[in-house]
Amino acid sequence: MRIRPSLASGALSVALLVGMAPVQAADGVKEMQSLIRAGKPAEALSRADKLIAASPRDPQPRFLKGVALAELGKREEAIAVFQQLTQDFPALPEPYNNLAVLYAQQKEYDKARTTLERALRTHPSYATAHQNLGDLYAQLATQAYGKALQMDSTKSADQSTRLALLAEMTPAASAPLQQLAAAPPAPVVAEKPPEKVAAEKPAPEVKVEPKPAPAPSVPPAPPKTPTVETPRPAAPQPSQPAPERPAPPKPAEPPATPAANPTKQQEAAVLKAAEAWAKAWSTQDVKGYLSHYDRDFQVPNNRPRQEWEREREQRIARPGAISVEIENARISLNGDRATLRFRQHYRSSGFNGSTNKTLEFVRRGEQWRILRESVGN
Repeated sequence: MRIRPSLASGALSVALLVGMAPVQAADGVKEMQSLIRAGKPAEALSRADKLIAASPRDPQPRFLKGVALAELGKREEAIAVFQQLTQDFPALPEPYNNLAVLYAQQKEYDKARTTLERALRTHPSYATAHQNLGDLYAQLATQAYGKALQMDSTKSADQSTRLALLAEMTPAASAPLQQLAAAPPAPVVAEKPPEKVAAEKPAPEVKVEPKPAPAPSVPPAPPKTPTVETPRPAAPQPSQPAPERPAPPKPAEPPATPAANPTKQQEAAVLKAAEAWAKAWSTQDVKGYLSHYDRDFQVPNNRPRQEWEREREQRIARPGAISVEIENARISLNGDRATLRFRQHYRSSGFNGSTNKTLEFVRRGEQWRILRESVGN
């Protein structure tokens, strides 16, 4: 089964549901979000109860508490939190979704299926619930097929953990399908009939008339036999020349190859650097991954660089496959600086999801290095 949004790089991407959090609790909720994004669910959990007590009717702190518990592996406690949220806020689909994911991780597939169907009843267009339910049906079919053939059930043991645990409470919206209008047919250009060439006029026939014979000489000389001079034919008049056909047009010269666009080249270089960074992360090449960060990289929360690098090494090098993909990349350039905004898809053996991410680059010679990294922008 595929992994669905929205957990990435070991840190949860958490967003406020517009209008839900009370003003007085907004700072606390943002702080919890930042801690979860930074991979500190224990610290986020320590702030949850105080926020919940201050705003008991606000679902956000309770939802974040459930996410933090799930990240810490406290599955039963997380289930209890999401169960209570579905009772207190039955119109919200996100708690149902996360509850179903936790059920599936415990191989309680019937419960997971029923819970996802309840999420769809609250929000029929909720895409993540649709996707998770489809994956769950596939898992149930695989399980039934394995039992029928007496297959080793351990082959699909990991599948149940691969549904998407959401950490975002945002209103679901489905974009209407838009039918593309058919392109109008290209106008048919009528073939131009060949030009008629004026027929050559025949040369007028010239009649040759003989000249009259000269009179005989006067005596006393005896008459001589008159000599008849053969008349010369008149030269025929030249016929009227036919009009010349216009010369065919010369074929158009192919357009010159446009000069390379330096902006496009720089954008391609930035994207190439980001893809190399994601590849090093996916292949768990810690040294290669860290080499993409600039010497002036601004470590989150102003932590020491060495401490941050040790933490990244522990997370990247831990056992289990990792996959990091970049989608919908948007690049803006400003001299030797570049900003790349994209959707990051992260998959691992125990954590899966997607989030928005921003990387700010600085150019060092021919290389682009990461100067700042942020999640959720």
